[in-house]
Amino acid sequence: MSQPVALRQPILIRDLRIDPPLLLAPMVGLTHTALRQVICDFGGAGLLSTEMLSARSLPVENPGVSPYLIRTASEKPLSYQILISSAQEVAPAVDALHAVNADAIDLNLGCPAPAVARRGAGAGLMEQPGEVRRIAAEARKLTSLPLTAKIRLGMDLDMGRLQDFCSMLEDEGIDLISVHARLKQESFARNPRWEIIAGIKEQVTIPVIANGGIFSVQDAEKCLRLSGADGLMLARGAAIRPWLFAEIARELFGCAVPTPAVSLPALFCRFVDLLNEHFRPEHRLGRLKQFIHHFARNYQFGHHLASRVQSSDSVEEARERAERFFEDNEGCPPSSRPSP
Repeated sequence: MSQPVALRQPILIRDLRIDPPLLLAPMVGLTHTALRQVICDFGGAGLLSTEMLSARSLPVENPGVSPYLIRTASEKPLSYQILISSAQEVAPAVDALHAVNADAIDLNLGCPAPAVARRGAGAGLMEQPGEVRRIAAEARKLTSLPLTAKIRLGMDLDMGRLQDFCSMLEDEGIDLISVHARLKQESFARNPRWEIIAGIKEQVTIPVIANGGIFSVQDAEKCLRLSGADGLMLARGAAIRPWLFAEIARELFGCAVPTPAVSLPALFCRFVDLLNEHFRPEHRLGRLKQFIHHFARNYQFGHHLASRVQSSDSVEEARERAERFFEDNEGCPPSSRPSP
């Protein structure tokens, strides 16, 4: 077992205590109530997140039925991430988040998707620091909630520009910055540049969170050592192994979290049950197919499981096909280090 990282303390931003300093990353189609509840079953997450929410459509979403906004009492604290392109969109979005009792608000300044860039949002906003300043200032004026921002490293490696950008965020009232340690155009196949985060950490006084490429306790330890970050944000690793929060909290931060007892078939069935319980029928299958793309990596031949589910025409068919896969692979231990 790794030695606990004693210097990493709980993070306090305004009235929000993030303990342990392990955050769930916003992921489109993944960080909804079903995955969040599965993560909560194991414990170890200090701050959960919604998926990316469009600031334009958020004010007209129905929290009782919207797959983006459905939550349960167990999913707390919960940060809501908004995708925003101009300061004019801030007020209606913030009002909507106050109405659903958000625990924190996160500004998406890191999504590299071309469709997002075309509307002047996500990582593209980092090239418009003036507009980002106006967005952050307007949001800070309108809410007393913790206000955070998720960024990438930029278009290219310009440390001075990156540090200035982060200082500007702090000056405008951002309480915490999470950094996906890749450039805007870099794919997940490229190893994250965790060491660059150390330069950001030196520049600002607010907490800095490291994100990208964390799939195991060993990855978490290395990321903390190289980045000097105040905490970690898990993304795809949490979709593959929802118990990863509990492992890191226990082994690196010395938290009193039970050793995860994992049954992959039972976890899959729990996820399906939660989809059926909380989502309308038309919202279930797509989310199951997106989840299985990641979860199947726990198996050496998990691509067979993924293809069975993704070619299914209903949740019921997907469940039956998955159960047959589990029966056929009952004697095969899951992969100890799933590939990302």
